[in-house]
Parts: sequence; structure tokens; C-alpha cells
Amino acid sequence: MPGRILLLLGTKKGAFILEGDAATRGDWSLRGPFCDAWPVMHAVGDAADGTIWAGGGNEWFGPAVWRSTDRGASWTHSGAGLSYGEGEPPIRAVWSLARAADGALWAGVEPAGLFRSIDGGTSWQHVEGLRAHPSRAHWQPGGGGLILHSLVPHPTDPKQLWVGISTAGVFHTADGGATWQPRNSGTRCDFLPEDQRYPEYGQCVHCLVMAPGMPERLYQQNHCGMYRSDDGGRSWTSIEDGLPSSFGFPAAVHPRDPETLFLLPLNGDSAGRYVPDARAAVWRTRDRGTGWQAMRHGLPQRDAYFGVLRQAMATDPLTPAGVYFGTGSGAVFASADEGETWRCIAEHLPAISSVETLVVPG
Repeated sequence: MPGRILLLLGTKKGAFILEGDAATRGDWSLRGPFCDAWPVMHAVGDAADGTIWAGGGNEWFGPAVWRSTDRGASWTHSGAGLSYGEGEPPIRAVWSLARAADGALWAGVEPAGLFRSIDGGTSWQHVEGLRAHPSRAHWQPGGGGLILHSLVPHPTDPKQLWVGISTAGVFHTADGGATWQPRNSGTRCDFLPEDQRYPEYGQCVHCLVMAPGMPERLYQQNHCGMYRSDDGGRSWTSIEDGLPSSFGFPAAVHPRDPETLFLLPLNGDSAGRYVPDARAAVWRTRDRGTGWQAMRHGLPQRDAYFGVLRQAMATDPLTPAGVYFGTGSGAVFASADEGETWRCIAEHLPAISSVETLVVPG
């Protein structure tokens, strides 16, 4: 088994890397900030060669994707091609990154749209089919904007991709982005009149993930509920019974077990958006959402008024699986035993936007 584990952290003031021993998942050391201390929304890595990418930006800087081929020691960055063209709204930031089965790199941006790179992030091409969808004129920004924040590539078919857009819903392509189908049947919009609560599109997706080894099984944390799909998003079933709230942002799948999911609910969209009762817990299901268990040991159980954003929770591929999350107040919590016990491994960082894991040779 490889010898080092890296936690890739996107924050409001650049990317950071927490590095520890993969055998013990202890003795963590912190490096950063990287990426010129720009706001970094999402950082991901490739275990095959150790390359790290970080996407970010804002209205002042514009969008960019950074790349490191030496585990963060040095970085280059490029925004070439990250534009909708003259007369179109400027792109504020790159919000999500994912590697396709053929090695291409996908990027989701704000305002919502999709870009693709075939040269490792040096240059980007707009995938026009998504914004050309007939529903595009009806996409409206939510409280956080109109953002393509979730990218879920098929593990073997590079032409298949699912995206989550706040607040447009889930869309799927089977032809590399030329055409798209909304996949939102069964997810509700509680903020709409009762007779309009199950539209074809317009849902406020918060997080979209795929179960390991089952491309047709997706899990979705929505503004209005927690859902599972067993048919690639064509239909969704509510799995929020037993949870303390139907509202939250992050969800993370187990690396090997498609029945196991980790979730961190918040107390609601208008009640403060912090952990319920100010007592932190990661909720775990072992049966694809039929039942839930609160995992609290080692997490703060009083005066915990923090939130966790949609990309700020991840698992590692080790045995047993590790689970990690970062808070809006700059702390990182880790479990090396699939949520049974927790400890804080970093504090006082900038607000954390994303957490991803990368296991590399020692």
C-alpha cells in the first residue's frame, strides 16, 4: 500500500495540503497556502502520477486552474479558454474539477457552465451543449449563485457525465456533452407552490456523488431532502427518514461499499446553517439510506456553530476507509475507522471550501 496520504484543501485564501503517514493516518503536517492565496474552490489529485489541480478565482481575479506535478512544491496556472465569449457574462470562478476515464479534465464554473481540457489544464474549451439546453433560460441563481459544483464522470465511459447545478438540477450526457437530459424526477422543490414542487428542472442540488462500482447508483443532498437513485438519476427516492434535518451540503461515498454513505446535515436553510443543536455528528448509512447512525465520538458536542460546505467532505481508499471534513471556521476533522472515532487534525485555517484525498508512494 502506498506510504503517504495527502488531504487537498481548497480555502478562501489558497490551497493547503495536509500530509500524513498512510499506515497510521497520523502525524499530519501542513503546507501552504498555495495558488497565490487566491480563493480556491476545489483541489483534486491523480493517484497515478501525483498531479494536483486546483480551481478557483473570484470577480476580481477571474477564473484559473493551477497544476502541480511535484506534490505542491511548485505550481503553474492558466485561465486560457475559460470564457463564454464576447457579450456573454464573465466567468467568476472554477468551482469543480474531475478527471474523465480518457484522461481529459472537466471543470464546472460560475455562472453555471462546463469546460474540458485535453492538455492537463493548460487550455480549456467550452462544452456548449449544456448551456444550449432548452431549459437554460429558466436557470436562476440561488443564494450562493448559479454554479456547476458537482461533476460525476462515468468510471469507464468518458462520454458519460452527470453534473449538479445550483439551482438548475441534475443533468446527464451520454455523448461527451453534445446533448443533455435533466434527471430530477422525484426530487422536490419545497420553495415552490405545492402543485409545482416536482418540476423537470430547477431543483437546488447541493451535492451529487456516485456509489463505487455502481455507475447507476447516485446519491444527492438537495436543498430539499436527501435522495438515492438506482437508475442513473432517471428517478430519485427520498432517504431522509431518520436524519435530523432534510437540509445539508456535503456527502461522501465509501470507496468500496456502494451501500455506505457519509452525510453531514445542517439545521436548515433559515435556522443558521450549522450542525443541528450545535452538536457535531457525521451520519452514516450501511444500507443505502434505509437507516442512519450518528457518529459523534471525538467531535464537539456543545457550542459547535460551524457549517460544512458541499465539497468539504471526502473519504480515502484505505482499509478501513478514512473520512474527513473541513469547516467554515477552518478546522479539519479526521476518522481513520469509517466514522467510529474522530479527531481534529488542523485548526485556524481560512474557511474551507473543499476536501479531497490523494494516496501516493512514500
